Amino acid sequence: MRISEAAHKRHEELFPNHQSTLKVTDPELIEIFDNFAFDEVIALSKLDTKTRVMLILASIVGSQAVSEYKVMVGAALNVGVTPIEVKEILYQAVPYVGMAKAFDFVHATNEVLSSKGIQLPLAGQSIASPETRYDEGLAVQKAIFGEIIDQMYERSPQDQLHIQKFLSANCFGDYYTRNGIDIGVRELLTLSVLIALGGVESQIKGHIQGNLNVGNGKDTLLDLITQLLPWVGYPRTLNALQCLNEVATK
Repeated sequence: MRISEAAHKRHEELFPNHQSTLKVTDPELIEIFDNFAFDEVIALSKLDTKTRVMLILASIVGSQAVSEYKVMVGAALNVGVTPIEVKEILYQAVPYVGMAKAFDFVHATNEVLSSKGIQLPLAGQSIASPETRYDEGLAVQKAIFGEIIDQMYERSPQDQLHIQKFLSANCFGDYYTRNGIDIGVRELLTLSVLIALGGVESQIKGHIQGNLNVGNGKDTLLDLITQLLPWVGYPRTLNALQCLNEVATK
């Protein structure tokens, strides 16, 4: 077996002149993976390279693979993902993975950006204020999910209502309203993180519907799931595919 010309070309696009030590120590594994991930799988995709890499980067946060994340941040920058977009991908993951899991990725991101001479902090992207974050977040929630948000508030036990308010003000008000990446892409990123996390099928279904509501069609979501397969594995891919088929029935 050898690495195909298509796989080699796409790998070079992400990692120009990269000297892989695993290609020396584990040549069969690298040939299998590269031919699959960089040729066979990508050949089925209609996503542009930049978007595909952004989604993979988000899934790597969900997978908690810090070493691979650092490598992929470099690749993302090589294919036109901006430093602000890199940060926003990570920030978008925070309310879904939790800060304990995101903390190392913040440091890893800063390490890669600094190594490339990018001055930190980057320009701020937050637009919600303490006074407006709840209202703005609730508006974004409803724009994505519709009347189900009102139902969630109505059905919530009184002693749990604060969680619904946190979702509106924090998850959506603090993160979704930020500049740097639009809502449609943020929903794709969120779905990528959730698929990689595993065990969160109800949230995956919710965000599949959210993606459909903001214009990301079933074909795009199938493309997303397909492109994540080499990075998150078959169990999480098959679970995501089942969720997609249950939600997007047309």
